[in-house]
Amino acid sequence: MSKDYLGARQKKLISQIKRIGAEALLVTSETNVTYLTGFSGDSSYLLIGKDQTVLISDGRYTTQLEEECPGLDVHIRKPTESMIVALEQVLKKSHLTKVGLESHVVTCDLLDALTGITPAIQWNPVSNVVEELRMVKDASEIQEIREAVDQAQRGFEVFRALLTNEMTELQGAHELEHAMRRFGARQAAFDPIVAVGERSALPHAIPTEKLIGESPFLLVDWGAMTQKGYRSDLTRMIIRDRAPSKLKKVYNTVLQAQLAAIKAIKPGVLCKDVDQVARKVINKAGFGKQFTHSLGHGIGLDIHEGPRLGGNVETELKPGMIVTVEPGIYLPGWGGVRIEDDVLVTRSGHEVLTSVPKDYESALV
Repeated sequence: MSKDYLGARQKKLISQIKRIGAEALLVTSETNVTYLTGFSGDSSYLLIGKDQTVLISDGRYTTQLEEECPGLDVHIRKPTESMIVALEQVLKKSHLTKVGLESHVVTCDLLDALTGITPAIQWNPVSNVVEELRMVKDASEIQEIREAVDQAQRGFEVFRALLTNEMTELQGAHELEHAMRRFGARQAAFDPIVAVGERSALPHAIPTEKLIGESPFLLVDWGAMTQKGYRSDLTRMIIRDRAPSKLKKVYNTVLQAQLAAIKAIKPGVLCKDVDQVARKVINKAGFGKQFTHSLGHGIGLDIHEGPRLGGNVETELKPGMIVTVEPGIYLPGWGGVRIEDDVLVTRSGHEVLTSVPKDYESALV
């Protein structure tokens, strides 16, 4: 990852730190450390401020840090030292008096330890300050997510070709992840969902030993993670012969809701309003009570991150945000339909990053 992007992210964060009245921020979220430094390891903290930026890690990562974070000030703690001891050493040298901490990440135990070793420092709890920056992707992140989409889509093509009646949901999920890895993915973006028949009414179904051939349709929710940790998220239905006529009505209702919502995406539109567009279509068709979740969510280094396309979310869409659009109808005991794509908010509107065909005929195999 380019140091230019990392430097820009750090600069934006430092401006935010100043705005909240702190001299520095202690970043303890591993994902946020990765976002700000490019370091892909774990068990590390970042102290970042206007006058200094220090990554605190351990000896396992000495060489990796040199490769991934050249030029970054790094404090390697000794094998006999705890993270708190190492952090105390760094803080004493910093002469800081007011430091922010990620209140949504820090445990009560860690806060007690911090106040114990640094009586001269005032700790200011702040929530999601880095996550707010992460909502708007820079060019390098957008390219990574495009790669994650490509890996996922190519893997899905292989998966569809491998499907047999004798395959189980669980075997299908494993085959799908293996196929994505063949095309360069580090791993699946999350545990793939392969849900047959009535089990597709479970929005987060866990694959079982149920056979693919036990129903004429199945739901597949999957995504890929790139080597740098960025993720994609898609859902498609696969419909085999003997599908009930009701399925086509439900499917086309979901598709119409999704297309209408995607059309509404552009800068300045509120997240809740996009959710409402899809919900209105599904309500009109008589399935409103069966659409049981928000319309979508942001993706990036986490599979679920801001912004959320939910009915009570006032966030304005901005260029660079990438969200899923995934309406669904779930009928317990019968089955469900969900269709999901990844959508980039552009300066003039939007771009659908995913391209797996989704009309009803394309779902037939």
